[in-house]
Amino acid sequence: MVTVAKSAGFCFGVSRAVDMVFAAVKEGKRVRTFGPIIHNPQMVQQLLELGVYAIHEPEEAMPGDTVVIRSHGVSQAVYDALLQRGVEILDATCPFVAKIHRIVSAYSGETQRILIAGDPNHPEVQGIVGHCRCPVDTFQNEQQLRTILSKDEYSVNNLIVLVAQTTFHTGEWEKSVNSAKKQCTNLLIFDTICSATSTRQREAAALAQQSDLMVVVGGRQSSNTAKLRDICARYCPTVLVETVSELSREMIPEHCHRIGITAGASTPARIIKEVQETMSEMMNNHQEENFEELLNQSTFTTYNGQIVKGIVLGVTPTELQVDIGTKYAGYVPLHELTDDPTVKVEEAYKPGDELELLVVRTNDVEGTVMLSKKRLDAQAGIRKVMEAKDTGEILKGVVVEVVNKGVLALTNGVKVFIPASHVSLSRVEDLSVMLKQPVEFKIIETNPERKRAVGSIKAVLREQRKALEEKFWSEIEVGKTYTGVVKSIVSYGAFVDLGGVDGMVHISELSWNRIKHPSEVLNIGDTVEVYVRDLDRENHKISLGYKKAEDNPWEILKANYHVGDVVKVKIVSMTTFGAFAQIIPGVDGLIHISQISTQRIAKPQDVLSIGDEVEVKITELDFDKKRISLSMRALAEEAPAATEETAE
Repeated sequence: MVTVAKSAGFCFGVSRAVDMVFAAVKEGKRVRTFGPIIHNPQMVQQLLELGVYAIHEPEEAMPGDTVVIRSHGVSQAVYDALLQRGVEILDATCPFVAKIHRIVSAYSGETQRILIAGDPNHPEVQGIVGHCRCPVDTFQNEQQLRTILSKDEYSVNNLIVLVAQTTFHTGEWEKSVNSAKKQCTNLLIFDTICSATSTRQREAAALAQQSDLMVVVGGRQSSNTAKLRDICARYCPTVLVETVSELSREMIPEHCHRIGITAGASTPARIIKEVQETMSEMMNNHQEENFEELLNQSTFTTYNGQIVKGIVLGVTPTELQVDIGTKYAGYVPLHELTDDPTVKVEEAYKPGDELELLVVRTNDVEGTVMLSKKRLDAQAGIRKVMEAKDTGEILKGVVVEVVNKGVLALTNGVKVFIPASHVSLSRVEDLSVMLKQPVEFKIIETNPERKRAVGSIKAVLREQRKALEEKFWSEIEVGKTYTGVVKSIVSYGAFVDLGGVDGMVHISELSWNRIKHPSEVLNIGDTVEVYVRDLDRENHKISLGYKKAEDNPWEILKANYHVGDVVKVKIVSMTTFGAFAQIIPGVDGLIHISQISTQRIAKPQDVLSIGDEVEVKITELDFDKKRISLSMRALAEEAPAATEETAE
């Protein structure tokens, strides 16, 4: 039986957009579409033959063109740019999408943030972002949303507006909304998923649960078609095709009695009809079963230890139901699937999967066969682990248990002991942090008789670090810039990790200003940009620079200050012969005692105090000796002359 979902095919928005294009062509207009008008290659080709092609930037439109905005919509900037080009705009933006544009525009303000559930690379989402005038974040699942909401900028009591791409998965939307409600105190939610999309997804899910195979028809670039495929694949084997030419007899599973068909919003009814007729014909041929083969299956017997092939019929959190081609019902309990705690049965397996299994026990009374994947994997895995000792192969696994003096890592169905001294390059105090973590290790010891092995993560890390160091030293050169992380700070400088290799920034290279300790500039864990000042390849030592030449206060002074300039300075220290004043941070000049006042004074403190801000005249600049002479007296002597000129 072949069944087509009721709401398969063109939605209102897409149908309206396509009709608008054909109507404009019929009127003799020179039509362009902003982006493909529909995610269907066949329809796009048909329009191209009529002289309608897609443009992707406003600059591609020519005066006199008629540009059709597709149902996805565009940003406000694109609208404005097209109008400036002198073109006619036919706006086919889906009403549901246009509603989102109005919402985000209305709620864009200084204290708002917009959250969009959708694919940031999808043109609909990009168009929505283009109507926001406040900070925007996008997410595609609940986990990404939780990460976004944990940022500091979401901790304040700003209004957060939550909207969704019209084709966003309804189930993921509900989870995301519930999560957002728990984390946000000032949240405004708009359920903007298209009602047609929700209906289409519900119908597809219901049909998939009743079918042995689902065929999803639509463009591979279509977001809503991809979501339909993902939804259907949860319940039964699913294929996605664009045209009838992609169908084949091999797509139909062995024991297939019902085939369901659904289609994306951009799929023409003609293509859906062709797929339905072709699948019906294939289904009729498929159902002509060989009676002798069925008879052989019913009399086929099993025995403990036998290796058989099985097809997954059903998946539950506790077991798999499997067809092994006999009259017995096969099942694989959870504890016979794997020891890997990270595996989620309902995600790892789906109906239609073919597995190689080991017969553990046959129950003739109940007509069942208990099977094991774990034990079969372990047999092959033991051979692989034992061979890895001689080949030096790096094995991948997951830490599944913390034991006395080490951990157990599962690889190829085999548990390998890794001593605490071999779990890392440095000592790990609490081994429990490694649980469920993926690891890579080498086998350093085996006991074939007892089928046991000892592994070392440290051996792999050492090789990786050595390879990184060799690559690093082959590429490093004086003047090269690196981004690194501050690893430690000492009184004379800071050590920076450049990616497995450390370099040192001397305290004199941290700042153009005088500092007493490197911690005034850097903290452990800071990400910094440094450059190589000097190399000692023989001893593998690297001298790094942190302060930039363009930040040199003397260079800034040279570019902006000249002899004769009048500047405001701050008194920072005093001596018996004068006062030192800061011109800009990092550069001080001397006001000699004879240049402080027009009157004779005994000491600078008679006129000045530390912290005073005064105006001075630059009387001398010596950049070679880094000396600057300043004068308050010169300004005072010029003042009467200036007053006389004003009076005249």
